[in-house]
Amino acid sequence: MVAIPKTQTAATVPKLGGGVVFKHDYPVPQPGHNEILAKILYSGVCQSDLHTQAGTAMSADGSYIRNVKLPHVGGHEGIGRIVALGPGVTEDIKIGSYVGVPFIARVCRRCNYCLAAKEQYCAKQLNHLHHRDGSFQEYIVIGADYLAVLPDDIDPVVMGPILCAGVTTYKAVKNANVKAGDSVVVVGAGGGLGHLAVQYALAQGAIVYGVDGGAEKGEFLKSYGIHGYIDFTNTPDVVAKVKELTNGGADAAIVVANNQKAYAQAAEMLTIGGTLNCVGLPPDKVYLQTTVATIALRALNITGNLVGSLKECLEAVEFVRRGVVKPKVVVRPFEDLPKIYEELVRGEVLGRIVLKIAKDE
Repeated sequence: MVAIPKTQTAATVPKLGGGVVFKHDYPVPQPGHNEILAKILYSGVCQSDLHTQAGTAMSADGSYIRNVKLPHVGGHEGIGRIVALGPGVTEDIKIGSYVGVPFIARVCRRCNYCLAAKEQYCAKQLNHLHHRDGSFQEYIVIGADYLAVLPDDIDPVVMGPILCAGVTTYKAVKNANVKAGDSVVVVGAGGGLGHLAVQYALAQGAIVYGVDGGAEKGEFLKSYGIHGYIDFTNTPDVVAKVKELTNGGADAAIVVANNQKAYAQAAEMLTIGGTLNCVGLPPDKVYLQTTVATIALRALNITGNLVGSLKECLEAVEFVRRGVVKPKVVVRPFEDLPKIYEELVRGEVLGRIVLKIAKDE
């Protein structure tokens, strides 16, 4: 029997924009009916965590998200082990199993989106970013009805980022209709989202090009087998270079960077009938600078996606479990979270940073 403490360490945000405050006497929640308690081992750090705690996360209508539980505990790329079961949990869920702490916490399971396996758009969904305490704490309660039980042979160190960054980019590749032989440009390719988008596209047999800044990111991406790298810091015309490399334009462009410049000319990179998939969420109102005539006359497709379904999440996990996709992670102490947010703002993070939450594992 695992000893469960009454209090724990949690990275709290007392008010949006007020910074992170570590609380060492934060209550350990108790699992209620049909809920489990998990001990968090590791958690990835996402740009969405950064913007939510800063009060700069954007909603679908372009306004800032203010409906955030306070004190806020972020984290939606967590990996833990089940340490306790609440009443009513079915026998197939076992103590000791690995579980994920993804973006989505609960869904209604009855609306048209849930019934169509698009539950990430459920109007009644609750998530670990805005409504429920996330994985920046030592223990977490999760509903058993929407539980990401993971295989026993996963590597918990690398798997956390797949629960958000991984499934989001896997879904982006699917929504961009990427097929074997297609040319795909990933804008922001060297970051936590980007290096996964590159690999999921390569896994489909695509010809993949990365756009990012600096020689270090270029060498990093070449280690995954990309077919070309465009360094925007020394390329006068990125669009022209993309067209040169792809013989007229890419079949798909996946933008994972979260700034205006990344989106300014993204659609111009595409060939006729090409698809632009929007992933990165800038912390301001940002618009595509492409005329309607261009979209219509060149038959362009504009798509986007919000993470993915639980099934798609587990599909994304399987690519990593089988070694087809290999996340680049750097493990850092839990207490480094404020520093990591600063590094994300400065664009200094290569791959994904993962926090070691559990002290004794």
